[in-house]
Amino acid sequence: MYRRDFIKLAAMYGAMTALPTWSRQAFAASRPALPVPEILQPDVRGTYRLNLQQGKSAFLPGVTTTTWGVNGNVLGPVLRLRRGKPVGVIVKNNLPEASTVHWHGLEIPGEADGGPQAMIAPGASREVHFTIDQRAATCWFHPHPHQTSGYQVAMGLAGMVLIEDEEGDKLQIPSRWGVDDIPIILQDKRLNDAGQIDYQLDVMTAAVGWFGQHMLTNGVIYPQHGVSRGWLRLRLLNGCNARSLRLATSDRRPLYVIASDGGFLPEPVKLSELPMLMGERFEVMVDCSDGKAFDLVTLPVQQMGMTLAPFDQPVQVLKIQPTSTQSGGVLPDALIALPALPSLEGLPTRWLQLMMDPQLDQLGMQALMNRYGHGAMAGMSMGNGSKETMASMPSMSDSHGDMSSMDHGSMKAMPGMSMPQGAAHFDFMNGNKINGKAYDMNNPAFDVKRGQYERWTISGEGDMMLHPFHIHGTQFRILTENGQPVAKHRQGWKDTVRVEGGRSEVLVRFDHLADKQHAYMAHCHLLEHEDTGMMLSFTVA
Repeated sequence: MYRRDFIKLAAMYGAMTALPTWSRQAFAASRPALPVPEILQPDVRGTYRLNLQQGKSAFLPGVTTTTWGVNGNVLGPVLRLRRGKPVGVIVKNNLPEASTVHWHGLEIPGEADGGPQAMIAPGASREVHFTIDQRAATCWFHPHPHQTSGYQVAMGLAGMVLIEDEEGDKLQIPSRWGVDDIPIILQDKRLNDAGQIDYQLDVMTAAVGWFGQHMLTNGVIYPQHGVSRGWLRLRLLNGCNARSLRLATSDRRPLYVIASDGGFLPEPVKLSELPMLMGERFEVMVDCSDGKAFDLVTLPVQQMGMTLAPFDQPVQVLKIQPTSTQSGGVLPDALIALPALPSLEGLPTRWLQLMMDPQLDQLGMQALMNRYGHGAMAGMSMGNGSKETMASMPSMSDSHGDMSSMDHGSMKAMPGMSMPQGAAHFDFMNGNKINGKAYDMNNPAFDVKRGQYERWTISGEGDMMLHPFHIHGTQFRILTENGQPVAKHRQGWKDTVRVEGGRSEVLVRFDHLADKQHAYMAHCHLLEHEDTGMMLSFTVA
């Protein structure tokens, strides 16, 4: 037994013994325990070592599923970093294909950012060094190879990064790792009849994204966790490829949002439901002082493909059982103040137009409905056609099949497939674009001046798809979101903004350099949109 597994089991037993006998029996028999990722310790040189590797996981009873992980079978450890302290990381790739590690949310130079240019061949290693100079926050890391990010995340590569600083240390919030400070990584997965991860990048997933029928919490389906009575801190990460979430508690006790992607808010924001885009993080606090068990659930969302059963009803993602021990943390009235926004007058501006090729829109929607029916449309009329016009299209056999039989560069006619004229060789791998262009690794779109505020408008007008838009190398402030005023819990530091048929404006600044060989990315974080072209690179000088 690994040492960390022994420690985890011992802690779990301690939590269970604090419960009444009947609760211990129910707690032990009904659900698996929540895996709490370990805090990775650096070696004697102060360097963190990450090994990308193949593994085996047990998502379903009696079934062994092939997965990928970082220093383990699936997902990875947590890196706890300190503001102002130099960091060294060595990534060894023991996978059968090339990969990268992108530090999502970290404000670090382009040469360390881990974008698609920073590929690590099978058997090779990459070492990066940087110094953290940003506010306390919950960030994460994940692979970022061009055209296979979705596949590699689906296989299990991801982990959290915790940034700490002196201001955050002063807050009297829960901080006992795994006891009242709990990491929650939420990911849906599609498993085939053999219980294996069933990933395809095809015309349907290029349009709506890859989604699954199972929701995993820290790599386990609907686990349970014993927590101290009092205030509980949850560090939430939507690590799904394409599914947005709407989190709530089963008994409607409120969620108090204390932090977003890039750090703490000025004060807690009380919510009954918390929508989360792919790639977003929020820290919330929940009052467990009544000692009553409850579930964290995700509610149905209005997003194509994402209301199929079981997600047409609330889905339980974590059972929380308070014990007799007491939490030492409190919910402060005030957290950490945000700096005032600078004047927007005369700032450089940029326009990023997000657009799915109309043929991909049409073919993808038709494939979705042929496989799943009108229920997959979530009651929405999308893009270039409503449900009625989609239903009237020529019959199209399901293209959501074996990825190995497909040409990744084109959508060719197959037996039994009827496609609109001119679509026989449609290139869906370049079907999603920004400013009319699919991603070109060799040609950055523009250059930004280091330390200069800019006002970016990201538009989804004419494209009704959900696009969670992520920008590397910065934490920005949202000025307007999808044509609407910014919700209070989204007014803090962010690296991802919602774009869905409207315009979003963000105030950005980059404090580190990124040359052409190590350019930053800006892209849709629906990973199949990213992999099929909705991404650009830019430099900072």
